[in-house]
Amino acid sequence: MERTLSIIKPDATARNISGKVNAMIEEAGLKIIAQKLIRLTASQAEEFYQEHKDKAFFTSLVDFMTSAPVVVQVLEGEDAVARYRKIMGATNPAVAEEGTIRRTFALSIDKNTVHGSDSPESAKREIGFFFSKIEICE
Repeated sequence: MERTLSIIKPDATARNISGKVNAMIEEAGLKIIAQKLIRLTASQAEEFYQEHKDKAFFTSLVDFMTSAPVVVQVLEGEDAVARYRKIMGATNPAVAEEGTIRRTFALSIDKNTVHGSDSPESAKREIGFFFSKIEICE
């Protein structure tokens, strides 16, 4: 079984649709084995998104991710990284496939409802950023 990190972003928590996103995750066969609601500080968001620090959108990304609480999750399942990326849909919700989280709920390319790890290596790092071993139900 593989694991991946999911973040339900501020645009979704502000609209109180985290449960609807969770339902789509579970209906796709992924199991939520850890979950918590947190409020990221600017320094935490900067550290988490450090790979984007030299990009033009970095400051607006940090501002957005700290604008409201987020739900961080560990998802588990066969090919969890690839499977969750398929369920999320394209970053731009206008071109995301019907039935994906972003096509269904995203407000824009920036307010696109969810984040998911892009590789098993990223998933391991990202899960470790938010969760201790004791918080993950095995």
